[in-house]
Amino acid sequence: MAGPDFDTKLKNLQATMHTIEQVLDLDAMRTEIADLGEQVAAPDLWDDQANAQRVTGRLSALQGELDRFTDLHARIEDLGVLMELAQEEADAETLADAEAELTRVSKAVEMLEVRTLLSGEYDAREAIVTIRAGAGGVDAADFAEMLMRMYTRWAERNKYGVEVFDTSYAEEAGLKSATFAIHAPYAYGTLSVEAGTHRLVRISPFDNQGRRQTSFAAVEVVPLLEQTDEIDIDENDIKVDVYRSSGPGGQSVNTTDSAVRLTHLPTGTVVSCQNEKSQLQNKAAAMIVLKAKLLALKKAEEKAHLDDLKGDVQASWGDQMRNYVLHPYQLVKDLRTEYETGNPQSVFDGEIDAFLEAGIRWRRGAEKVEA
Repeated sequence: MAGPDFDTKLKNLQATMHTIEQVLDLDAMRTEIADLGEQVAAPDLWDDQANAQRVTGRLSALQGELDRFTDLHARIEDLGVLMELAQEEADAETLADAEAELTRVSKAVEMLEVRTLLSGEYDAREAIVTIRAGAGGVDAADFAEMLMRMYTRWAERNKYGVEVFDTSYAEEAGLKSATFAIHAPYAYGTLSVEAGTHRLVRISPFDNQGRRQTSFAAVEVVPLLEQTDEIDIDENDIKVDVYRSSGPGGQSVNTTDSAVRLTHLPTGTVVSCQNEKSQLQNKAAAMIVLKAKLLALKKAEEKAHLDDLKGDVQASWGDQMRNYVLHPYQLVKDLRTEYETGNPQSVFDGEIDAFLEAGIRWRRGAEKVEA
């Protein structure tokens, strides 16, 4: 690909990076990083642990975003130098290296460009994800746990913070439900395309006759609130239940009534938290989740499209958005975008960026059609 074609592709990458830089507003990002750095350096930072975790998490995520852009920008600059060197010395091996790097960089830029498509009101927010086992018995509970691992592994790959609020374990295996936050810029905009019903087809490890089983799990994604959001909740509208935590042992688990369940009576919204050590901490964490869900509900009612914010899903046959097939063949396919891969294990290990990118592009296309 030496010559004009390579130069044209390189210039296109540079132009795309310039557009991405404007959309991400790197100057504002650097200013916020500097401000957060000063807060982290304050000697009294950890006097308020919740705020300290928020500040350090935000700083880590922003720094990661900035590093991702600057590293990619440097790779593009190095790529031009590498190609010049290959051409000057007529080195076929270096030329092949440059062309291979061009392919890798092009893919990385394409994925970063997806960020520019996230322009919704809450897209820049962090996300709260809830996974619920649906139809399919113990296989559905196991599937729910597989999905939770998939999203947490994805977060780990991107060095995003994960905060687990609640895990309700099923009796035999897996999870009845789980709620956790992904602390990263644009986590909501990115993961909101995951909202919906996910379907798994496999030979059930829980069936002693080795029969094929179809199971379902529902994924709900809502934006995490910020201090500027106005969500006022009347204490009289909340029913508070306390109970003993369940699941794997640990300090205070299964020994005290520290778990908290909040029910918002006017809407019927129920959230719970049992992963903190004290009842007070669990109640505070549950309020964060409740307010986030009520904000999603409020905005959805105002705009009359609940599906856009939290996904109106039943976790049963006929409304699935993605299929995970492990038998009789290996395939993960998104039914909206038609994107698919024949490597389900990599998907369950957190390699879902291609699905996220396809989903974001699909959603933007659908929004243009509606407009």
